[in-house]
Amino acid sequence: MCLSTAYLNKKEESLIAARYVDSIQVQGGKVIMTDVMGAVTEIEGSISYVDLTGGAVIISTENN
Repeated sequence: MCLSTAYLNKKEESLIAARYVDSIQVQGGKVIMTDVMGAVTEIEGSISYVDLTGGAVIISTENN
């Protein structure tokens, strides 16, 4: 199983938006992430970078 950590704008510990993310949807200017326990996190923004092997997702919240 591949789980990811989602960050806001850059990969930095203090900017973590969600941990153990197992699914991501993009709908109407929002990034909707669900973690392995079923908790949902919604962020207004767009996906700017995904590292599938490193388990990192960067969500751009600038200019939204």
